Amino acid sequence: MKLKVAFTPDLAALMQAEITAGEKAVSATMREAGTALKSDWRGQITRAGLGRRLANTIRSETFPKTEPSLSAAALVWSKAPVIIGAHDTGPLIRSKDGFWLAIPTPAAGKGVKGGRITPGAWERRTGLRLRFIYRRRGPSLLVAEGRLNKQGRAVASRSKTGRGLTTVPIFLLVPQVKLRKRLDLARDAERAQEALPGLIVAKWVEAR
Repeated sequence: MKLKVAFTPDLAALMQAEITAGEKAVSATMREAGTALKSDWRGQITRAGLGRRLANTIRSETFPKTEPSLSAAALVWSKAPVIIGAHDTGPLIRSKDGFWLAIPTPAAGKGVKGGRITPGAWERRTGLRLRFIYRRRGPSLLVAEGRLNKQGRAVASRSKTGRGLTTVPIFLLVPQVKLRKRLDLARDAERAQEALPGLIVAKWVEAR
């Protein structure tokens, strides 16, 4: 006697179809989650007043890039990790040389490309010399003898008689500064991670 067992429908085909649906669901979910987290991080950065340019350093990518996979993963990162990390953690900043940190006042103006200017760069730009003033209470100062222009920046006096010449604080000198924490990127990342299982299941059902 010969017995033959046949399964209808084909179990192997059903299992393969289920795996295929799962691969599509996981890959699609990770791609959407990565894009959404990128958008959330960019939104945090702009709302914190750090500018669109810094926000646009946030990028996302899904792996593998070509084929769906049950092991798909999304990577969200910044092309300016040091700056982003500083605003995300609020670190205590000290001078790497063990001296003062020079914090420019509005009279110092901006450096190249709108960045923070250093004392040396300021002297080269204005042709003025900075003078150190120590204060027991409050930050010490680097000052210059000049005048304030219409933009509130210190410049050299054009008067030969010294008219309008004044002592202008250009930099505040502090031993250290605590950067204010302005971002909470982990909050958005945790929220995105918690939502993954439900999103994968929903897309898995759709893909069947």
